[in-house]
Amino acid sequence: MGTARTQPIWSPVDGATRDWFLEGPVSEIQDVVVIGAGVAGLSTALCLCREGRRVLVIDRAGIGAGETLRTTAHLASALDDRYYRLARQHGDDGARLAAASHSAAIDWIEELALTADPPCGFRRVPGYLFSHDGDLDNLRREASAAQAAGLSAGFLAEGVETPDVLGPVVRFDQQARVDMGLYLLALAKAVRDAGGGFLRAEATAVEGGVQPLVRLRGDEVRAAVVVVASNVPFHETGATYMKQAPYRTYAVAGEVPADALPDALYWDDGDPYHYVRLHVPGDVSESVQVIVGGEDHKTGQDDDPTAYARLQEWSQARFPQITRFTHAWSGQILEPADGLAFIGPDPDNDNVYLVTGDSGNGITHGTLAGLLLADLIQRRDNPWAALYDPSRKPVRGGGEWLRENANTALQYRDWLRRGEVADADEIARGTGAVLRRGLHRVAAYRSGDGRLHTFNARCPHLGCVVRWSSEEKSWDCPCHGSRFDAASGAILNGPTSEPLSDFPWDEAS
Repeated sequence: MGTARTQPIWSPVDGATRDWFLEGPVSEIQDVVVIGAGVAGLSTALCLCREGRRVLVIDRAGIGAGETLRTTAHLASALDDRYYRLARQHGDDGARLAAASHSAAIDWIEELALTADPPCGFRRVPGYLFSHDGDLDNLRREASAAQAAGLSAGFLAEGVETPDVLGPVVRFDQQARVDMGLYLLALAKAVRDAGGGFLRAEATAVEGGVQPLVRLRGDEVRAAVVVVASNVPFHETGATYMKQAPYRTYAVAGEVPADALPDALYWDDGDPYHYVRLHVPGDVSESVQVIVGGEDHKTGQDDDPTAYARLQEWSQARFPQITRFTHAWSGQILEPADGLAFIGPDPDNDNVYLVTGDSGNGITHGTLAGLLLADLIQRRDNPWAALYDPSRKPVRGGGEWLRENANTALQYRDWLRRGEVADADEIARGTGAVLRRGLHRVAAYRSGDGRLHTFNARCPHLGCVVRWSSEEKSWDCPCHGSRFDAASGAILNGPTSEPLSDFPWDEAS
């Protein structure tokens, strides 16, 4: 089961890798267990396999079933949170380390992608930051901050290298793009060829210790080291969940004539911002698509079925060369309060390591996680360790931390509200709504065959009331971003470790 119903542009990986997975049980103690078969988990697994460690990758739904294939795969050292903000939050040295670590991640991806068979569509391209409202002060400030952080960046006048409609831009050299489906398959093959194993199972808990315990649904595994690379931690740890917030982001892809748009990464400085790249399948010039993302909102909040239409309108206003749109999909991102991911030891569980908080740069954050965690697990020093430490306090990001947690607290008001509809008969096929029955809140979904599927609307994580997502036909928690399948209540996204519980319902009553 994937995490959403919409289909991204990338080719799925699961079909080519399904036979690699064991179906348990696993009785012997493992060396390293990695939970999550996305870019972070597989990069970590490959780095550790190359160190001679025996690695078992566990995923409940297979390779690429999580958020990695829902990205637009911008490979950028020009980070979304702006270097002038990163310098304020992490100091000048921290900004330089952030730039260096993401640049190293792109280099590592390049080395693997260019030797893969089939090729992964990797190409070095420039990146261009433009103003969403014509205010150029922030562009000049970012150009200066990026240069101070060690990147090759500069301010360019309107139309020098980019379409006039974008206005002046900041150019960043040595950015890149990749075909994420082909790259993830190449990464998984590299793990397999290096001796890594795969287990299809659902992890429900992790307990640290001398030999950490991974509880699976119906089984358990012990290991010397456990890496939780499941997008968001699902086990008992207070390390990160109050320091990051879940957002839903949207993407569309449309066809453009060859050479209609310079091959580059583009993004603006709006809030929410928009981001653009080309996709050239197989590097065949006559089959070019432009991918545009944006319209982010807090998961479970501000549900808006017009997000894709707005993205298309925004795209065609700036890139009128788009002839038709072919894909539309969404994905989950986690925004840390201070702009950088949490990668390192879980302070609440011995011999357990975390990867979370992608901050919209999930492919490079996930890749550098492999490089960093390999050093930490092998007991080597790494200059990035303190910068990404999950136990760090977002002192200079305190304002954002307070805003996000105040927003979370407000969502509990749903327990006091009336049901969204008075009667289940009002729920149309293919839609859902939260009903009230006495003190209970009931999440009710009517499938295409007319059946009503009802669940306790209380999120098992920390008790928020879930809400209906019209975009992905799922139940989403507005507090911490857990998501559930509409018809079964099964987990689509953590941090919950339990599905929605059934709620008995008699439509005749």
